[in-house]
Amino acid sequence: MKIVDIQWGRISLPLVRPFKTALRTVEAVNDIVVRVITDQGLVGYGEAPPTAVITGDTEASILCAVQDYIRPALIGMDVMDLEAVMQKLHGCMAHNTTPKAAVDMALYDLWAQAQGQPLYKLLGNARTELRTDLTISVNPIPQMVSDSLEAVQQGFDVLKIKVGKEGLADVERIDAIRQAVGEKVQLRVDANQGWTPEQSVEIIRAMEEKDLKIELVEQPVPAHDLDGLEFVTRRVHTPILADESVFSPQDAREILRRRAADMINIKLMKTGGIFQALKICHMAEQSGVECMIGCMLESRLSVAAAAHLAAGQSVITRADLDGPSLCARDPYHGGPIFDGASIAMSEDVGIGVRDVPCEVWS
Repeated sequence: MKIVDIQWGRISLPLVRPFKTALRTVEAVNDIVVRVITDQGLVGYGEAPPTAVITGDTEASILCAVQDYIRPALIGMDVMDLEAVMQKLHGCMAHNTTPKAAVDMALYDLWAQAQGQPLYKLLGNARTELRTDLTISVNPIPQMVSDSLEAVQQGFDVLKIKVGKEGLADVERIDAIRQAVGEKVQLRVDANQGWTPEQSVEIIRAMEEKDLKIELVEQPVPAHDLDGLEFVTRRVHTPILADESVFSPQDAREILRRRAADMINIKLMKTGGIFQALKICHMAEQSGVECMIGCMLESRLSVAAAAHLAAGQSVITRADLDGPSLCARDPYHGGPIFDGASIAMSEDVGIGVRDVPCEVWS
């Protein structure tokens, strides 16, 4: 089953409300979509969100990577020789993990379609249902409390609270949300690299002293500061989740070697897709370290691919796959069923999402 073309287009979906973190404010999902076409008529789909503040990828760099490097490298290759195709995909250019992820998931979509199976069953078949948290954007405290209560009313029992802008004032934010939602709702805290190591220890210890029952704190320090990440992990009781510090299997290996974090957050847009993400899963499993599956601001197209990976791998014990819930509309059909906090895997072959709406395929 040979690749005969790789095409690209754009999709734009408004968000329910602005998405605000310590790094950026976004009001819509504006992503590049790709489709890989084979000589047998099968089509695989993928998605690439420009997230320059995290991955370094812009819309222009994504399009350049797909048009000028990835497409010429892969045309004529056999999808069923997946190892060879993935080696060529990841070797045709350095970095640029986002466009690689979009093409990677399209290739896995085709690989599973050709075998007549849902992708997650070929990746390990660990479970058929997932539960995701919902992200609460950083805002004035009353707004964050209101958004948290609304999320709980919608059936979300795990909330990821964005912080990282105001130091110790973030403790007040989390305290107010905890008092509002009660103790049965799990709270995850995501600083998005917003604190120094010393600040992180001070803030996390303050939350521990208040007994706010935080499940984990995600990426408290800048991504490159592994010394700082290890400093924090060794000085608090709350589990620390490495996110932006882990893009590649090499990054994961160093985090695991140093025990610089308690858990690893896998995102396909950081790893360059499922192929590399599986390597991180295997290393984490061998080290006895649990993983979370996350996403950028993505539509259901690429979040469905992440759900297949999570459903296939038992080492992924937590899900932060709220992209579809953050979008004001869902134009897709097929694939995993996203219903609030619940994600149910379907029997649709491949990743399952079909007839991706795009005005112009180039």
